Amino acid sequence: MSRSPVDGTPSDSHDSHVSASETLLFGGELAYDTGWSQHHDSWLKLSLKTMALSLPRQVAVAIRLAHQADRRALYTVAASEVGRGLGQAASLVTVNALLMELLAPGAIEDRLRSALPSMVVVGLLAVVGAVLASVSAAATGILEPKTQRVATERYLALVARVEMEAVEDDAFHRLMDSAQYGADSARRMLVYCAAVVTAAISLVAAGGVLAVLHWALLPLLAAMAAPRAWSALSMARHRYVSWHRFVQHVRASQLISRLLIDQQAAGEVRVHDVGPFLLKHFRGMAQTSEREQTRLAKMGVRITLGADAAAGLATLTTYGVLGLLLWQGQMALAVAGTAVLAIRTGSASITDLVVRVTDVQGEALFVADLETLCDEAARRAIPTGGRDLPETVEEIRFEKVTFTYPGAEVPSLHEVDLVIPRGRTVALVGRNGSGKSTLVKLLCGLRLPDSGRILWGGVGTAEADRAQVFDRVAMVAQDFYRWPFTARVNIGAGRPAAPMDDAAIGPAAVYAGADEVVGGLPRGLDTLLARGYKGGQEISGGQWQKVGLARARHRQGQVLIVDEPTSALDPAAEQRVFDQIHRLSEAGQTTVLITHRLHSVRDADCIYVLDEGRVVEHGTFAELMDPATGAGAFRDAYELQARQFRTPSVPGQTRPDGTGVPTEGTAAS
Repeated sequence: MSRSPVDGTPSDSHDSHVSASETLLFGGELAYDTGWSQHHDSWLKLSLKTMALSLPRQVAVAIRLAHQADRRALYTVAASEVGRGLGQAASLVTVNALLMELLAPGAIEDRLRSALPSMVVVGLLAVVGAVLASVSAAATGILEPKTQRVATERYLALVARVEMEAVEDDAFHRLMDSAQYGADSARRMLVYCAAVVTAAISLVAAGGVLAVLHWALLPLLAAMAAPRAWSALSMARHRYVSWHRFVQHVRASQLISRLLIDQQAAGEVRVHDVGPFLLKHFRGMAQTSEREQTRLAKMGVRITLGADAAAGLATLTTYGVLGLLLWQGQMALAVAGTAVLAIRTGSASITDLVVRVTDVQGEALFVADLETLCDEAARRAIPTGGRDLPETVEEIRFEKVTFTYPGAEVPSLHEVDLVIPRGRTVALVGRNGSGKSTLVKLLCGLRLPDSGRILWGGVGTAEADRAQVFDRVAMVAQDFYRWPFTARVNIGAGRPAAPMDDAAIGPAAVYAGADEVVGGLPRGLDTLLARGYKGGQEISGGQWQKVGLARARHRQGQVLIVDEPTSALDPAAEQRVFDQIHRLSEAGQTTVLITHRLHSVRDADCIYVLDEGRVVEHGTFAELMDPATGAGAFRDAYELQARQFRTPSVPGQTRPDGTGVPTEGTAAS
């Protein structure tokens, strides 16, 4: 009996394939929004005819990738598989001659003597076939990983150069999600394609032998193999559908398992006693998977029994026709023996061919996605070349810059004008969503404006060599990436093409205070900053922020962009960082500072205040705080932050100067 999903008890109903655990935990039937899910309907529409027509194109894709990876290994596999197929054909013909000699009239010694050459040939063909199979397996073993590497490198190199617009595009991400399986699929396609070649040649050979022996045997071969081919295709479809459902529950079960042992969730698992709840739903998801596998097994029995019955009837008919031909004297006994071997070989080849073509088709869907991704990534790549930037950029100027994210109705930036002079510190302040981060993306060249211009010394980013723009910028964002590598690489990633020795890394670490972090690590700069690996260490958020600042310093860009650089630092370390930033500007470093802590921008040469994508105020700290200009947005925000430090928030607590007890609500005024 089914129960409401609210109580979390798994349903025993067979009418609904959605368990109560799915409904409660995931809001309904599990359906991951991933790229491979788009293949579901396409694969189910396949037929034998469709597969036959599409096979040459799919094999050509795999061959092209393999050719790029290792031509010699590819030619070896092709020659070996063709040789195996031709060997099987020659073996059938030789067996026919052997049987003719053995069943001919005369003394047994004479027949054996006459059959000896055929026996030798059959033995040699068997040895050659075994050798070719070994050679093919060895060459395939060499070719597979190379093909996977070539395919992976190809799409990774292209994806790494696409515009940020593509990176942030959900449709492009779904394509990447599906295409990531393409490299592995290309590898498996090589094995399947080799099997297809062997099966096809073997089938042609068996069919040719039967056609020569008697024309009536050829359609009987098809009649014997067709039921098993249909059975293989049907079961492949059902397994595919089952996999789509089964994989969801496997992932969900794995998720629940991880939650039970997750370090971050451990506290609530114990204090809130969440463990029994998760275990109950783990059981519910597992039972749903078990029912699905039981259903698939029962269906497989029905399909296989039906196909085997039809194939058995066709086999009985085939041997009946052989017997009739023998009885009527239209076929010699030796020919009939050869026909039996050819029929068995051909029947097995057809079944194997259908199964392997089905495998090729399934993998080809992902390989096709890989090709589509490569084409799309090439189309959406950051252009190479363009106008050179001046050797020294005296100022970066925004002129009426407007930018709207795809799908958004309101611009993130609207006709923004600002100037960033060389060797000065420019601060960008404003509420969350005011456009600060978007402005930085445009400044770096990660995005291009919809209208207006961003000029680097008179050269617009839309026409400049974007690689030169990137080269002039060093950036440490609030959510900068924490590479799961050593501390040395985490700092050296600022200039990955430069040496990462102590002489290069050390000064940057000292500048950011990261030398203290490195000094406390067991292996210093060579300590792995990733848990889950041998020797891996975990450092705090504040320590990571120092590493990020060191990375930006190591970059040595003409423009340093610092986004909330001290959010995880203690007050002393915070003041040290801002002092260093100001010293950089005194030394000629252009700095763009984004922060919510308005007291830290007092020494900035210019402050731009953004609100809803517009510059609403700009000037020095003194100009923005001047009472003669009236209470502006910056002054209001600064005074609000200052009151939070000056006014106590605990009822009954006096101010630091002892001037009295504030009334309730003063701190929020």
